[in-house]
Amino acid sequence: MLELAYSPCPNDTFTFHAWTHGLVGGPEVSVTYADVDVTNHAAERGEFDVVKVSYAALPWLLDKYELLPCGGALGRGCGPLVLTAGRTDLAGAVIAVPGERTTAYLLFRLWLAGVEPGRIEVVPFHEIMPGVRDGRFDAGLVIHEARFTYHRYGLTSLADLGEWWEGETGTPIPLGAILARKGLDTAELTETIRASVRYAWAHPEASRDYVVEHAQEMADDVVAQHIGLYVNSFTEDLGDEGYAAVRTLLGRAAEAGLVPKVAL
Repeated sequence: MLELAYSPCPNDTFTFHAWTHGLVGGPEVSVTYADVDVTNHAAERGEFDVVKVSYAALPWLLDKYELLPCGGALGRGCGPLVLTAGRTDLAGAVIAVPGERTTAYLLFRLWLAGVEPGRIEVVPFHEIMPGVRDGRFDAGLVIHEARFTYHRYGLTSLADLGEWWEGETGTPIPLGAILARKGLDTAELTETIRASVRYAWAHPEASRDYVVEHAQEMADDVVAQHIGLYVNSFTEDLGDEGYAAVRTLLGRAAEAGLVPKVAL
């Protein structure tokens, strides 16, 4: 039995429902649900066979794992947001981020070049927006469904890092990757994950209860928006455009001295 790890977010539960529930065949798996900051570090320790991680973490993981061409999150109009309660200058600011090796934080560091924040704090994702609202942090870096909900906290978007990235490079944003431990049958895993994605699209109601169960009290409309934005053609197949986007991100980050150089 393979150890599989991904987040409880709707895009992941929607994508992997058919595989993990025996609807499309493939290897039998045991599932662990964890936020991406947890899986990034767990993968570095080699704890899972197949695992969802941040693309930004790949330089520390490709000695143990191979990147699969499907199942992840990469797209346009889906980038991280920098939120504040009205502040427009981040010099000296206390900034909450969801993880040091997340793609969101890597994009943030590339965007912030030349500005020195006061302090960076890694905190659980669900604490970021309330923390900014309540004055615990001067700014927060958020991902996923926060794109649709930050107004509820009275916050404003200082920057859309996806919009900035696409304007800078013309490429989509590589957010979450699916890795398989070296030595596994990657062809079989790729076929299984693609079959799971296609099943989810063909039978969207089949995964509904499973998605809602893990959606952390997310409203139905936010769940639907989340899936619609993050499960796209790149989830089925990275293709040349997807791989080019990953190489661009990691190449620019390496040139800036933010990550080790890596070949893909």
